[in-house]
Amino acid sequence: MTHEAAVPSSTAVEPGHGGLVRVRLDLDYDGTDFAGWAAQPGQRTVAGALSEALATVLRTTPDTLDLVVAGRTDAGVHATGQVCHVDVEAQAWSALPGRSRLEPGPALVRRLAGVLAPDVRVRAARVALPGFDARFSALRRRYAYRLDDAGVGAAPLRRRDVVAHRRPLDVPAMDAAARELLGLHDFAAFCRRREGATTVRTLLEYHWYRDADGLVVARVVADAFCHSMVRALVGALLPVGEGRRDGAWPCRVLAGRVRHPAVTVAPALGLVLEEVTYPPDADLAARARESRTARGSCP
Repeated sequence: MTHEAAVPSSTAVEPGHGGLVRVRLDLDYDGTDFAGWAAQPGQRTVAGALSEALATVLRTTPDTLDLVVAGRTDAGVHATGQVCHVDVEAQAWSALPGRSRLEPGPALVRRLAGVLAPDVRVRAARVALPGFDARFSALRRRYAYRLDDAGVGAAPLRRRDVVAHRRPLDVPAMDAAARELLGLHDFAAFCRRREGATTVRTLLEYHWYRDADGLVVARVVADAFCHSMVRALVGALLPVGEGRRDGAWPCRVLAGRVRHPAVTVAPALGLVLEEVTYPPDADLAARARESRTARGSCP
């Protein structure tokens, strides 16, 4: 979820004018074999793998590249709509096409595909618009969580992104209870507290439904999420779906503003960051300033 430490912004300029170019990267990854997004000593992480690949392509070292991500996912969490930015030397950016006729962005995507492992792919790369910050300019993040409640386990081809649930779930009851959590609240009951970080968030959408394949899906959208928030929200609704708790129970947990021992954080493998939404181009810088003011170092 979105809880990374702030990274100082650099001023991006167009290639050919010296200085740095801010590059927006759109990427997907299978989080199964990653220890989350953030670089950690001795651990394989998405940021670590991407930094090493970028350093190889740009002919620099990973420690010169500060990746700023829209949503810092936890270990085992996947992404199909992740966004990050990185400031690179203008000369290195301009040199990416080499002898090809490609623009630097497509050239970078092609070169990264040649050095990245199969479980992470950069889909697009381009010079970021003025004022763009992958983290602070974002308006909202959308996650999906998928379960198979047929009782026989997830389909073999979905075993890495679908959680097998042994008991049948009452999806309408879960959906009705989830809607009661919408709005601006202190979600401390569903977050792992961090010193000096706020747990106030605006939950814009929390919807449960059964998809065309029979999977039970939670769609969760907020301005931002704190650590483990989405999986805790999922875990709070499963007892309702199983009939062990009434529909008002999640709201009572929310009102308590402390972690409830009966709320089990759902497994990471079912969670996917699907989309990050940004404001119109002219509002990117203003949104970034607003987010920094409102949330400090923790969006």
